[in-house]
Amino acid sequence: MGMTMTQKILAAHAGLEAVQAGQLIEAKLDLVLGNDITSPVAIHEMEKMKTKGVFDKEKIALVLDHFVPNKDIKSAQHCKCVREFAARHEISNYFDVGEMGIEHALLPEQGLTVAGDVIIGADSHTCTYGALGAFSTGVGSTDMAAGMATGKAWFKVPSAIKFNLTGTPAKWVSGKDIILHIIGMIGVDGALYKSMEFVGDGVRHLSMDDRFTIANMAIEGGGKNGIFPVDEVCEAYLKEHSMRPYQIYEADEDAVYDEEHTIDLGALKPTVAFPHLPENTKAIDEVGDIPIDQVVIGSCTNGRLDDLRAAAQIMKGKKVAKGVRVIVIPATQRIYLDAMEEGLLKTFIEAGAIVSTPTCGPCLGGYMGILAEKERCVSTTNRNFVGRMGHTESEIYLASPAVAAASAIAGRISGPQEAAE
Repeated sequence: MGMTMTQKILAAHAGLEAVQAGQLIEAKLDLVLGNDITSPVAIHEMEKMKTKGVFDKEKIALVLDHFVPNKDIKSAQHCKCVREFAARHEISNYFDVGEMGIEHALLPEQGLTVAGDVIIGADSHTCTYGALGAFSTGVGSTDMAAGMATGKAWFKVPSAIKFNLTGTPAKWVSGKDIILHIIGMIGVDGALYKSMEFVGDGVRHLSMDDRFTIANMAIEGGGKNGIFPVDEVCEAYLKEHSMRPYQIYEADEDAVYDEEHTIDLGALKPTVAFPHLPENTKAIDEVGDIPIDQVVIGSCTNGRLDDLRAAAQIMKGKKVAKGVRVIVIPATQRIYLDAMEEGLLKTFIEAGAIVSTPTCGPCLGGYMGILAEKERCVSTTNRNFVGRMGHTESEIYLASPAVAAASAIAGRISGPQEAAE
């Protein structure tokens, strides 16, 4: 019986010739990730273990991004804990203010995640790195602690769902629209503890930024991980960014999948997820008249350069609707600088938006964009749960950067085609 791409990576890291779905394995780790919220818990757990230090100071990444720059005393204490741990163990890949970015945009940019890796992170959206042909998944802080100490983790080998992407996306249809469509189709638990494997001739029409977005939101469909094959587009990215060798794995022709879905990318429209679940999706022409109070463009899902370019293309020469607050957050310092040099930040500011230093901030209701009672926000983030960005009676509508920008101009949820005309 053949193996999927994910199963092949796990088998190799477990030192086994083959694995099958449901099998329990112990696999070697190429990278262990933590942030300013999850790392302190892991650090305290690790201190209870009978270990002298970390398994490899080069294979741990600590990124301060959720409440950074510190929003209050508690977040400052959390960061102090991580900062001191990083110094004590001489962690090479430690990222603080001035160097940091949102972790799931920063690590690929730094070349720390490559094809064929097994990566765990104490953050649910660690599945992002599947865009590079890696197996990456979120874990709890205790598992992060064990990973930092031993360089290994236990996994139950996931079964898989194949998503065959065909055709070419229409203008203004992005990776965000594709993954929202898929989650709307299968539901938030449709891929529970399964590998979401994206294949097909349509993949070649997706940029790396599109792929990062799709893999990032695999967890919103319940997936253990999301993963793409390594093609010419991916290899070009790896060659530009990678700091170390990588290994390409391909699924066997007789690999077993629990389900297979074919999605014609050319038939998709810009898509919006209504409150209060990512599965509650509607095509843009089904949305209706929904006035909004705030727009957030950024996050580990959609704060990359292509995302900012799409938003700026919509907003250039226009003004944000009166009464609407617009927050733009480049995901890393490099993206911030590139956007500045391209004039994108000037476009946003002239339109009436504000531009923030890289941070997760408003995505998790942390700071810089908290919603009040009855307020509505169009956000390029990944979750729209009750109270996710503030008051429990606020509403979050998930959308692409193009839809978010168009909505900012219109003052209501609006399609990019309408705004561009």
